[in-house]
Amino acid sequence: MIDRNLQIMKKILFIFIAFIAGYTLALAQQAPMYSQYMFNMLNVNPAYAGNRAVQNLTLLHRHQWVGFEGNPRTSSLSWDMRAEDSNNGFGAQIYNDQLGVENTTGIQGFYSYKIPFNNASLALGLSAGLLNFTAAYTDVTTIQPNDPAFAENANTFLPTAGIGLLFASEKWYAGISIPALLRTKDFLSEAEALVNKFGATNHYFLTAGYVFEVNPNLALKPSLLFKAVSGAPLQTDININAWWNQKWGAGASFRTGDAVVAMLEYQITNTIRLGYAFDYSISQLNAFNQGTHEIMLRYEFDTSKAIRVLSPRYY
Repeated sequence: MIDRNLQIMKKILFIFIAFIAGYTLALAQQAPMYSQYMFNMLNVNPAYAGNRAVQNLTLLHRHQWVGFEGNPRTSSLSWDMRAEDSNNGFGAQIYNDQLGVENTTGIQGFYSYKIPFNNASLALGLSAGLLNFTAAYTDVTTIQPNDPAFAENANTFLPTAGIGLLFASEKWYAGISIPALLRTKDFLSEAEALVNKFGATNHYFLTAGYVFEVNPNLALKPSLLFKAVSGAPLQTDININAWWNQKWGAGASFRTGDAVVAMLEYQITNTIRLGYAFDYSISQLNAFNQGTHEIMLRYEFDTSKAIRVLSPRYY
């Protein structure tokens, strides 16, 4: 059985590497990010679909850089599940992302296949979807009158796709993903397109986390997220979360070159969880905004059937 699983794992790794190689020259869409990504990792890695082994809905809303004109506002509603005694995970997400005169609304589907081992599992995840991108360029006040770049509004439908691997146990996880394989939102001039033709601008994500049980009432969960983009410095999220009595959670994050984050979580009932995060900018934008607010609400349909693949209180 173990040898068979190893053979399947080799095939999954081969497929994943082939996807990455095949898209090396592809251009990536900008994917919205959340400070509480560690509690809804579908946004980062499609292999997470069904990882909690319990059907759940997660609502996230992020109001970024309050007080800054045209600031980003992002909302998403995610669902995922894994049928009992099945290695197949499924998920779906609808989202809306506003930035100035630009607006993106999309829908995505997720699928993951999990290979179980004695104390861990390996999952390959795929995502595919469609987004509608609109931009009211004619509403922009420009320095140069009749600027042709802002002479016509945009309204188009575009495909999305992503891929990821997740290796996990009850106490830890590690994953690598490209959640946005296709260029979508960016419209380049001919000169910019020529430059980008010979270099990848994919977003590569590497995530990892571990749960330390300090005592029966207290658990600590440090986690990391590395984001690599061609032509930009490596960005790192360093996070630490603490949970008391599997009821209350508090955490902090440091995002290099961007922000420090404070987080609070509360397990209201066995099925309802509420989270809040506040980002304080440490970049030059600090002088122009009053911070970022983010709220999360999760509902789990039947926790009694949850399989302890990863503790549902921590991931």
